[in-house]
Amino acid sequence: MPGSVAGVRTATNSDGFDVAYYDLGGDGPPLLFAHATGFHGHIWQPIAERLAGDFHCWSFDERGHGDTPAPTDGHFDWNGFARDAMAVIEAEGLVHPFGVGHSGGGAALLLAEITRPGTFRALYTYEPIVMPSLDALPSRREGGNPLAEGARRRREVFPSRQAAWDNYASKPPMSEWDPAALHAYVDWGFDDLDDGTVRLKCRGENEARTYEMATEHGAFPRLAEVTCPVTVAAGETTTTFGPDITELQARQMAHGRAEILPGIGHFGPMEDPEEVADSIRRAFAAAG
Repeated sequence: MPGSVAGVRTATNSDGFDVAYYDLGGDGPPLLFAHATGFHGHIWQPIAERLAGDFHCWSFDERGHGDTPAPTDGHFDWNGFARDAMAVIEAEGLVHPFGVGHSGGGAALLLAEITRPGTFRALYTYEPIVMPSLDALPSRREGGNPLAEGARRRREVFPSRQAAWDNYASKPPMSEWDPAALHAYVDWGFDDLDDGTVRLKCRGENEARTYEMATEHGAFPRLAEVTCPVTVAAGETTTTFGPDITELQARQMAHGRAEILPGIGHFGPMEDPEEVADSIRRAFAAAG
């Protein structure tokens, strides 16, 4: 439940507002997690617990997610997520940390490394949204932006966290998640309202605007500037994009490698925290 781990800390980013971040514990070199669009920093708890003997784990809420406010101008340039990550690294004095990012969070960490080369010792990106062309995205192939449209229709208010849990656990994709990951999402992803109900911290409009900016950050042609070791992982059953895109992303980087994880999809870090934690551990052991 909320409050079961260290409380929120804040770091002021270069845009002048505070980024919420969390010490998830563990012993060893620092590791910074970056979450996917629509989630929050505590979604990484189940994986951080499995890596606690190898790394000191940190996570943060990207702008407009969790307890980090949205930009006042409503503009969700993904380079801003990179600045959020850098603010946490600077606030805690994390020296040459490892980085793990999922989907939009993977893009954020790659953008941070492009902006400030040498920031990360090594990166592990699970299906990062860094595409060779706009047409590679499923949303473009299908026409329009169904992710943004879905976010605007998303139910935000529930009678309680338990009601939210019951709703999510009853249908895909969240019914396929590890229960601990779903608990982390629900326990930390809602605000308590005065009338006793709960509301999603990541509001639908903010999530939609984030999706709408997914193709605008221009990271793909700059991937050659990333010189630290990078593992680009993807789920075998993903519907976001397949092994061909994953391998293409990895080939753009001097020390990139692709890994396809069996039996999981785009939400792999939540579906099978054990498998993804093992993959992260292997990747960083190989990186040295």
